[in-house]
Formats: sequence, C-alpha cells, structure tokens
Amino acid sequence: MPLVSMTRRDVIKTVVAGISLATFYPHRALASSASREQKILMTNVHTGEELVSHYFDGVNFVQSELNKIDHICRDFRQNQVFPIDRRLLVQINAIQSLLQTDAKVHIISGYRSPETNHLLRSKSGSGVAKKSLHMQGKALDFSLEGVKLSEVRKAAMSLRQGGVGYYPKSNFVHIDTGKVRSW
Repeated sequence: MPLVSMTRRDVIKTVVAGISLATFYPHRALASSASREQKILMTNVHTGEELVSHYFDGVNFVQSELNKIDHICRDFRQNQVFPIDRRLLVQINAIQSLLQTDAKVHIISGYRSPETNHLLRSKSGSGVAKKSLHMQGKALDFSLEGVKLSEVRKAAMSLRQGGVGYYPKSNFVHIDTGKVRSW
C-alpha cells in the first residue's frame, strides 16, 4: 500500500484548517507551526514503549523517524508494522496546537492487522468496525497525557479532517483520515 505523500503545502493547509476553526478556543492564541520542526512524544500503552520523535524538519517528513512512529503504532498482537497515514500526525499536531500542549500521546491502537481486527470484533461486538480504517493505517485511538478527553475530542472535531470517535469509558479518542463524521 503506498504511503500518503504530503507536501509542505498539505501540512500547512491542514494546520490552517485547524487555526480557522480555533473559534472553539477563543481564549487561546494559536500560531501555525507548519514551517517548524515537529516533535511528538508517544507511548504505546500495551507494550510500554516510549518514543520522542522529530518527524518533520520544517520542510519534509523524516523517513527514519516515521519508521519509528510506524513501529510504536504497530499491531503488537501480530507484531506487524504498517505505515501510519502521515495526515494522522498532522492532525495530532494540530490538536496539540489548539490545546496549547505538547503532552505525551498515549497510543491505544494504531495499525491493526485483519486478524487482530477480527479478534477485537469478536470480543467487543459493535465497538470495532468490520472494515476499520485501522487496517489501512488510517486511524489512531489515543489520549493526551494530562489533558481532558473531552477537550481532545472537541479539538479533533474542530479540524474536520476525518472521523472522530469519543470513548470516555475506555479513555480514548479515535481519529481517522476517512470521511468527516463523529460518534
């Protein structure tokens, strides 16, 4: 499956979309960071792995760093690594910018193999989509350390960059790069 190719212009457009919708956060100033280096702190809640990655150098994504992100977002049950849609990283960065935080990203689920998706569907029933975008590397379930989940959801929804699912009982927000929708 080919990687999503994003130019600097694509990154800027996504961040600008978030900025234009910052009316949800009128009391907070938001500056575009699309032309600066991007850093993310991540932990996989299932494996305990942690990562500090400088994945965008201000002009281009850094492939060696993206490989590390793909690894931490892998299907840990099958130990399968799959490229995560880079637009998810742009969304997380925009969410963090809106919330004025660089809080650690707790990854609950990134890529899922079809086998793992089937297993999770059989355990939870309706909570896991049969054709989940996780199987294409186009979805992440996450929380931000120390940030109210409802605020993460609000910021994600304001971007209108894909689907947003809210799971307060399980303490995560789902984002994806599919159609704009929420649940």
